[in-house]
Amino acid sequence: MLLVGKLKRMGYSVEQEVPITFSYEGEVFHDAFRVDILVEKRLVVELKSVEVMLPVFAKQLLTYLRLMDLRLGLLINFGSAHLKDGIKRIVN
Repeated sequence: MLLVGKLKRMGYSVEQEVPITFSYEGEVFHDAFRVDILVEKRLVVELKSVEVMLPVFAKQLLTYLRLMDLRLGLLINFGSAHLKDGIKRIVN
């Protein structure tokens, strides 16, 4: 993945397909979700390649941020006409 390689060359700690485990009402859900990219254990990057961004994608990323107790995420859609139009910042 080019993005991950570029971030690593820049000196950032980058993890891919990071599993999220959480508990709800006493039940533990192991590896219930997977984050596409986690940068410096602080930034979640969720990647999409769709023509139209749906509101559910932002909600999905916000759920990841809440479960991981993180503050910032980026939703990047490579399917938009211009990349700058496909980047959305999500804050928990």
